[in-house]
Amino acid sequence: MYKELKEHNFEVILVAEDTGGLAAAGKYYENADVSFTALIDETHKISSLYNFVNVPSGAWIDEKGKIVRINEGTYAAKHGSIGTDDYSPAVRDWVKNGEKSQYVWSTKQVAAHIKPRSDDAERADPAFKLGLYFFANGDKANADIYWKMAQGLSPDNINYFRQDLFFTDEGSFGKTYMDKRKEIIDSGKSYYTPLEL
Repeated sequence: MYKELKEHNFEVILVAEDTGGLAAAGKYYENADVSFTALIDETHKISSLYNFVNVPSGAWIDEKGKIVRINEGTYAAKHGSIGTDDYSPAVRDWVKNGEKSQYVWSTKQVAAHIKPRSDDAERADPAFKLGLYFFANGDKANADIYWKMAQGLSPDNINYFRQDLFFTDEGSFGKTYMDKRKEIIDSGKSYYTPLEL
């Protein structure tokens, strides 16, 4: 889709939220043969700024730097049993019609889609960042303490949960992750923020 739309002033910036850096995320970028801007955010700054609690999540930002859509489970296309093809036509419509696209939200709608943080979730972010600090300084034991604290304070934040799992033997897509995902879905919650198209 990027190759199709890039000549229409359309850019994609992919940001891997991964404390493991290039060693962890680089192979996925190489396997995907990414043709657009791809970054690695070792400190999860993007997740904090936009209050993204799962990946993939996205924000549409217009030429003026204004967010016109945010915080959905964003897949540009269906990948196996994951994702949906519903998102691509909305992106194409936005690129074609700009602010007149039926998929562009008002400032009020954008604000309503930014997930509010509870007091505990506000405390979770610095706890998670302390975990990142300890991890970056080779202290995995203390990193785990603060990552677990962040998960306890903000249990719906899948990014916290999966980042910690990445450094276990089973990785971030193993049985523990699948059990957590099933638990969320079985409780009636959406695992990804539903698309509103």
